[in-house]
Amino acid sequence: MSETYFAPYAWLPGGLQRDVRITVSGGQFGTVEGGQTAQPEDRTLAGLTLPGFANAHSHAFHRALRGRTHDNGGTFWTWRERMYAVAARLDPDSYFGLARATFAEMALAGVTSVGEFHYLHHAPGGAPYADPNAMGAAVVHAAAEAGIRITLLDTCYLAGGLGPDGPLPLDEQQRRFGDRDADAWAERFSALMTGGHVQIGAAIHSVRAVPRAQLPTVVGAARGKPLHVHVSEQPAENDQCQRAYGVSPTGLLAAAGALGPLSTAVHATHVSADDITELGGSGTSVASCPTTERDLADGIGPTRMLKDAGSPITLGSDQHAVVDLLEEARGLEMDERLASLHRGRFGIDELVAALTADGQRSLGWTDAGRIEPGARADLTALRLDSPRTAGAQPEQAILAATASDVHTVIVDGRVVVDGGRHLLGDVGRLLTEAIGPLWTD
Repeated sequence: MSETYFAPYAWLPGGLQRDVRITVSGGQFGTVEGGQTAQPEDRTLAGLTLPGFANAHSHAFHRALRGRTHDNGGTFWTWRERMYAVAARLDPDSYFGLARATFAEMALAGVTSVGEFHYLHHAPGGAPYADPNAMGAAVVHAAAEAGIRITLLDTCYLAGGLGPDGPLPLDEQQRRFGDRDADAWAERFSALMTGGHVQIGAAIHSVRAVPRAQLPTVVGAARGKPLHVHVSEQPAENDQCQRAYGVSPTGLLAAAGALGPLSTAVHATHVSADDITELGGSGTSVASCPTTERDLADGIGPTRMLKDAGSPITLGSDQHAVVDLLEEARGLEMDERLASLHRGRFGIDELVAALTADGQRSLGWTDAGRIEPGARADLTALRLDSPRTAGAQPEQAILAATASDVHTVIVDGRVVVDGGRHLLGDVGRLLTEAIGPLWTD
C-alpha cells in the first residue's frame, strides 16, 4: 500500500526544497518531487522534513546515570566507577526494559538508526548466560519494540587497562564485559544474526581493553562489517599506549588493519596531526559526541581538521546525558567556534550529512539517510512554529530546534512518532520504571 506525504520544506540530496510530495511504498521512497501542490490524499508533515537521524554511538545502559553523576566533580575515571555500578545490576530482562525506553527516547528525538556499542555481555563475575548473547538479544529486541533500526556493535573487551608493561587483567567489575580472548569473542560474535531491523557490526572497546596481539583477530572477524573503536578519548589513553607500545592509539590500530571506510573512530578528541592524517587518509569516520565530551570534560576534538583530512563526521549521544541529536549537531559547530574563535566552521549541509547520511553509512545502512527514490523511507519532521523555532529560516532550523520540536518520525515507512508522541505511549513512565529499580540511593 502506498502512502503520500506533503512537506512544506524538505531536505533533499540537492539541499532544501519547497512543497515536496513524497510517496512511500514497501518501506522505501517512491517518487520525490519538489514544487508540487498538496493533494487531498496527502498527509502534510510539520515544518521541515529531514532524512531520519543516525545515533552513531550509544551505550544504552548509561541512560540510567543521567542526573546522578553530573555534580560531583571528579574525572572520566571516577565517573566510570558509577557506570560500573549500574552495569553490575542489569540482567537480560532489566536491560531490555532500560534499552527499550532509551531507544524510544531516541525515536522521540528523530533517531531512526542507532549504533549500540555493546559490551555488557555476561552475568556478574563473567559467567556466560545459557545463551551467550542473551544481553545482545535483549538490546536488539528493545530496538524492535521502540521502532528503530539497530546496528549491534558487539564489543571485544579483554583487558582491564594498559600499564607500562602491557595489558592489565580485568577487575571484578569488568569481568562480565570480557571473553576469554579474541578467538572466544569471535566465536560468540559469529553467532549473531543480521536481518530486518538489525545489522551486526563489531567494536574494539579501546587499545586499553584489547591487547595489541589480539587486534588482528577482531579485525578479521569484522571484515565487511562496520567496525567501531574508542580512540584517544582521554590524554591518559595516549600516554598509556605510548609507554606500552611506543605508538599512538591511532598508529596501533592502523598497524592492525583496523582503519578504513567501514571503520569509525569514536571521539578522536586528543589525536595528533599524524593521527589526523592517518584517519582521514584511510577514510575512517569519526563519531563526535559533543554532549558527552562536554559532560565528562573530555575536551574539544579537532573535528574540522579531521573532516578536511577525509574523515566523514558522525554524531552520537554516547552516555545520554542528553538524547538530542540536534544538540549534538549544534555542539559540533559551537565547540569549533569556541576552539577556533571563528563562526561557520561547519556548513548546515555538513551538519545535516553528519546527522543523516554519513551517520547511517557508518552503521552499515547505506540505503538510508537520503530522501530520494529507492532509499529507506525514513523521515524526521521538525516543527517550525514552536517557541524555539518560530521565525527561523527553515534552512537554519537545525541550529535552533531541539528534540522537543520533533513532530513526526517515520522508520522504514512506519510512523513511530506522531504529534510528538511515541507509539509506546508515555516514554517518561517507561524510563522511570526501568531506571528506578537500579538505584538504592
